[in-house]
Amino acid sequence: MSSIKEATNKKNTKASLYQTVWRWHFYAGIIFAPFLIILAITGSIYLFKPQIENVIYQDYYEVNPQEDRITATEQIEEAKRLYPDSVVTKYRPGENDERSSEVSIMTSDNESLAVFIDPYTGKSLGELNNADRIMDRIEEFHGELMAGTLGDRIVELAACWAIVLIVTGLFLWFPRKKKDLSGVLIPRFNKGKKIFRRDLHVVPAFWITAGMLFLIMTGLPWSGFWGNQFQALVTNTGFGYPPSVWIGDAPSSIVQTKDIADVPWAAETLEVPKSEVQGLIPISIDEVVEIANSEGMHPSYTVIFPNDKEGVFTLSAFPPKAQDEATIHIDQYTGAVLADYRYDNYGLIGKIVAWGITLHKGTQFGLINQLISLLICLGIILVAVSGFYLWWKRKPKKDLGAPKAISIKKMKFFLLLMIGLGIVFPLVGLSLIVVLAIDWLIIKRIPRLRKFLNA
Repeated sequence: MSSIKEATNKKNTKASLYQTVWRWHFYAGIIFAPFLIILAITGSIYLFKPQIENVIYQDYYEVNPQEDRITATEQIEEAKRLYPDSVVTKYRPGENDERSSEVSIMTSDNESLAVFIDPYTGKSLGELNNADRIMDRIEEFHGELMAGTLGDRIVELAACWAIVLIVTGLFLWFPRKKKDLSGVLIPRFNKGKKIFRRDLHVVPAFWITAGMLFLIMTGLPWSGFWGNQFQALVTNTGFGYPPSVWIGDAPSSIVQTKDIADVPWAAETLEVPKSEVQGLIPISIDEVVEIANSEGMHPSYTVIFPNDKEGVFTLSAFPPKAQDEATIHIDQYTGAVLADYRYDNYGLIGKIVAWGITLHKGTQFGLINQLISLLICLGIILVAVSGFYLWWKRKPKKDLGAPKAISIKKMKFFLLLMIGLGIVFPLVGLSLIVVLAIDWLIIKRIPRLRKFLNA
């Protein structure tokens, strides 16, 4: 008799755990699936940034190669002639012989413009307001929904909760009795519409799980909260910059490289050295370009000009392949290389993140990388839309159709799992506290709401 009771209790516990996991998966999907669709769509577009920009900005980018190029100084002088009251902030020589140079300026109206110069003729091919670059706007929408810090936190929260969706989804997907692969790895096309709708959500979700998790984890280092904390942890635990980075003593500075330039992730917290003021005669941009060539910088590099008397020239290259990344600080008066930070100098975590970022952006392995990432993004859209359709078809008319709520206190394993995710991803932990507080203070106390949410 006791064995029957134990078996019944065990069965009820399993059923309760399944209901609990399903309920959390259900609500995470309803709330965050729309954001995942946005991320997948914008990510799919951004994957093809090089091809899209080469088409949109063809008249700005393409030049006819000739035997001799004019100097960088002459190119910048042309930009100054067109905008006499402007301040030059950046110079990008172009990564090949058929690419124009870019001179970034700040106008008297505080507009940031990129002036495209033919490096052979010295003529301007036109200018773009950097705030209007289409792919930059796509990137901004992808990273922060074009809503600043609030948007960044929402995107990070959606990405973290996507991990909850993956974990709970795998639990629900895991076959418990089935011996064949239909409905597990292969959709069932001949079992009726209800079964097909379920398989259209579950089976593709399994196949894209690894890819989706990879895109989430490689995107999180860019996030404003988790990413900053992770970056600080990597730096403070000794995985930061080796002594070989510095030519001489490491600087004591509160200015980080990301404050003055767009640089690879691993170099963002690199302290910025100061130039030694010697006669107040800065070296020319031509000398900076010579230094860049002699130091073997990837041709896609950008020169960021110093913004004060103690500032430095910063050379930044984060090209398609992670192993070609470089960040160099140069004394603006002596031309001395004060810091030289390359992929080979990165710690293990820095190298992993660098590869993760280039794979995430689809540049590390070219077109094949783009196509694989595109398939993952399309899979995310399919899973999100099919999940919504599955819920809509199953949803009763008078309530939300959520699985029955089980007290989370009874589900110790699941509770520990959620606490663990909350510790690793603090925004998930904070949102869990908010959800539980709303459930206890509001939902449980309003009968109609409790019935509608099946709480």
